[in-house]
Amino acid sequence: MSEISYYSEAGLRKLKDELLQLEQVERPRVTQEIADARDKGDLSENAEYHAAKEEQSHLEFKIAKLKNVISNARILDESQLDTTKILIHSKVKIKNTANGMEFAYLLVADSETDVRNGKLSVNSPIGKGLLGKKVGDVAEIQVPNGIMKFEVVAISR
Repeated sequence: MSEISYYSEAGLRKLKDELLQLEQVERPRVTQEIADARDKGDLSENAEYHAAKEEQSHLEFKIAKLKNVISNARILDESQLDTTKILIHSKVKIKNTANGMEFAYLLVADSETDVRNGKLSVNSPIGKGLLGKKVGDVAEIQVPNGIMKFEVVAISR
């Protein structure tokens, strides 16, 4: 059973562009590699042929997975969201209560995650722990090293 995921227009466009690249560029390239390797003779001992077939298998799996994600993707109308609590696509500023360090994140769908650029998955432990919180709330989040406490400093869109 597939889960519905929410994306920004740009995030969904990026997924569709990646699918187009895989279907229209990568798939024909791999098909040509298979044909070229097949022309070289005995397939039972042809490493190029087996490598190309394996690459084709991985590519088809990736295409199928991406199609599934896209078919279950929904564009989020951010104008309809409550800005007083943390939801997907919320920009949050949090403070670690143990050391006072502050962090800013944009909560996004799994495929848009890019922690180095401040995009945190809503399905990550911290993302899940922050959902529904309001400014001033303290979220106690179970992470591999134990429980961390984060105070919500600001929420925006």
